[in-house]
Amino acid sequence: MTAQSLKSHFLLNEDITFLNFGSFGACPKPIFERYQAFQLEMERDPVQFITVRVAQYLKKSREALASYISCDTDDLVMVLNPSYAVNTIAKSIKMQAGDEILTTDLEYGACDRTWKFVCGQVGAKYIRQLIQLPLVDAKSFVDNLFAGVTERTRLIFISHITSTTALILPVEEVAARAKALGIPVFVDGAHVPGHIPLDLNALDVEYYTGACHKWMMTPKGSSFMYVKKSLQHDIKPLVVSWGYEALFPSHSTFLDWHSLNGTRDYTASLCIADAIDFMETHDWTNVARQSRELVKSYAHTFSELLASPLLAPLNDDFIGQMLSIGIKTPDPERLYRTFVDEYKIEIPVMRHDDKVYLRYSINGFNTAEDLEVLMAAIKDLKMKGILL
Repeated sequence: MTAQSLKSHFLLNEDITFLNFGSFGACPKPIFERYQAFQLEMERDPVQFITVRVAQYLKKSREALASYISCDTDDLVMVLNPSYAVNTIAKSIKMQAGDEILTTDLEYGACDRTWKFVCGQVGAKYIRQLIQLPLVDAKSFVDNLFAGVTERTRLIFISHITSTTALILPVEEVAARAKALGIPVFVDGAHVPGHIPLDLNALDVEYYTGACHKWMMTPKGSSFMYVKKSLQHDIKPLVVSWGYEALFPSHSTFLDWHSLNGTRDYTASLCIADAIDFMETHDWTNVARQSRELVKSYAHTFSELLASPLLAPLNDDFIGQMLSIGIKTPDPERLYRTFVDEYKIEIPVMRHDDKVYLRYSINGFNTAEDLEVLMAAIKDLKMKGILL
């Protein structure tokens, strides 16, 4: 299937060069139509839909997702976004003054803020281990991260795919070493489902969260929280509602506490099976492979154009369907608006500590011409002094 034929399935504005699938994804028309059908069903019969059918529909979504990411259906709950899951788990983990949560200095800013807030409540420490870039290999990364382990380390929190730097991290090796030391691991896999293969049974970490509304292409507000069965009783509901001390409890307190949190629109999470069907119908394994190849084929060109070294080796171990390159600009926010307003290019310009990164994302509807448009814009912006 060609990129043009795939693009016909999406609702994206045709006058925009869309290179930012990584932020919020984009929902194909068949999935969006299913989403609207669920919403219409809800509005036509809101009481029966919310009080009876939603629980049944959510179970079907969990079953489809559990099969897709290889885990037990009852070890998953659907949540609005990964930040919701991070807050739920972070606020449930028992910590005391002096305890440490170890992470990298490459994490998503919202998660950094969550852990800093939670640790600050009890006097614990959030340790952002400095990671040497560019990455070289998995062992070097793991050695680098575990140099931050102390006798006070209570948890390792790590992205599976980082946001601003767009790097696939070797979480399998991290999990194995952590297990040998008896340290639990929480993986933020916001960018993973639908992007790279995920087998939670094989990974065997204590906690995992991922977004379905990014690379799986479900409607916005569809994500999951996974907790290993032996730890589920410790994870308290972020919002206490009817599932807590339920009048008619199910077989799982974990599901009761976290599945239904009051009146809200659950319909985005009901489209997971449709998203999986869409990917299977359109041979998404091959689509993803071609997208990764396109990402890598332009990597050195942009690296040279921006005089910025690549952040990792160009292989599937570290690079997926996104690539980030460090840039120099006096005003990142102005640069972003310039890309959108003047060049009609949707691409993130992201601050990370004292650095700024430009990240392009590629999916099946993108072509080399899209990256040529970006290249021409960068050359123009360099001439104008907006991009140094």
